Amino acid sequence: MELGNSSARLVNTAAPSAPEVPASPAYGLKSGALSGVQTLAQSVAVIAPTGAPVMTIPLVFGLAGDGAAMAFLISTLAVLLVGLNINQFARRSSSPGSLYTYITDHMHPRWGVLAGWALLIAYIGTASSVTAGVANYADVILRDGFGLPAFPLLFTVLVAAVSCYLAYRDIQISTRLMLWLQAASVGLISCIAIAVILKHGWRLDMAQLTLRGVTPEKLRLGLVLAIFSSVGFESATSLGSEARDPLINIPRAVKWSPILAGVFFFLCAYTEVMAFRGQPQGLGQSVAPLHVLARQVGLPPLVGLLTDLAAVVTFFACFLACITAAARVLFLMSRHGALHSLLGEAHAENQTPHRAVLWTSLAALLPAAIMTARGTDLFEIYGLIGKFAQAGKGILMISSEMNEILALSDRILVMRQGTVAAELDPRQTNAEEILKHAMPG
Repeated sequence: MELGNSSARLVNTAAPSAPEVPASPAYGLKSGALSGVQTLAQSVAVIAPTGAPVMTIPLVFGLAGDGAAMAFLISTLAVLLVGLNINQFARRSSSPGSLYTYITDHMHPRWGVLAGWALLIAYIGTASSVTAGVANYADVILRDGFGLPAFPLLFTVLVAAVSCYLAYRDIQISTRLMLWLQAASVGLISCIAIAVILKHGWRLDMAQLTLRGVTPEKLRLGLVLAIFSSVGFESATSLGSEARDPLINIPRAVKWSPILAGVFFFLCAYTEVMAFRGQPQGLGQSVAPLHVLARQVGLPPLVGLLTDLAAVVTFFACFLACITAAARVLFLMSRHGALHSLLGEAHAENQTPHRAVLWTSLAALLPAAIMTARGTDLFEIYGLIGKFAQAGKGILMISSEMNEILALSDRILVMRQGTVAAELDPRQTNAEEILKHAMPG
């Protein structure tokens, strides 16, 4: 075993089936602090599995119909194959730089820096966006459950501040909290799904199993969204030697996080599609599918509010996991000279990348806080664009949100690989046609 010069990583020259136990790293982070389950919790938290049954599954159903559950099954297999490729590196080296280190060492430092920035943008952007989920579902709980007004800016700042403190203070505390929050939310939703299946009897939903009315094109479109549900499974690689037996536990987390999430997604998709069959409001139009499922099995309204609480805690855990991963990528990039060296220092007592944690938390908070403080929500954006249009002003809107595009556009240009693939009339098109033009092939 040797200590690399450029990345200060642990390299195992033995066979992948017999990884060595690494020594304490030189960059000041807490070595061997996290168990295998806690390492797994990091990847699962970034995936934010509770977000799928609440938001993603209805969208996938709108595209793939009865092929929604199959889309999640195929996407799980695809993501697992990517994970197995990542594990070819994770079994041999341990570093807080995640994919940044792998690409730097095996391709070129410039490509590694590019990958590092991509990871930072992805993690910080995801953290910033999930604060809206926390504020939204907290508002639902306070308004519907207690008749109280919500304060979105307060929730936004609170999520960032608490997450920053936990990540700054101790990696063990933050991963344990992520583990319990995700276990509680996933456990609650799984119980509701199983209760729905029991109420319907153990009859198989043959329409889903035989893909009735599902064309290959519809299934392909559904796969686009289904695959994104597992994004973040690789984030355990950012823990490096903070994980106990990292050359064993990190590859396990990379492999098992998409598997466990995929089983959960398949269960929820199968249950939601089956439960909404014959309902006045279709699954694709439902804004609270878990409330409907809870009512179907005779559960009290409190359970519906608990599913909203599950969404709050899973988005909070996602924010915490994102800044945990982003801070470690930023930490190692700074140690390599890609950014200021102060960001590459570890706290002497807490053994955390404290300055990197502060900067990533601030970077995630600012966009969300500014938009919330300005009161810039979706409905006001609609009104603002309408005022400009009435004044005869042209507006160029770039978005991947189908509902926004169809609701706000007078003309739609679909871009693919840098060229205009189609020009569509929003009054005569739909999300499926737009995605068809946007996808290659």
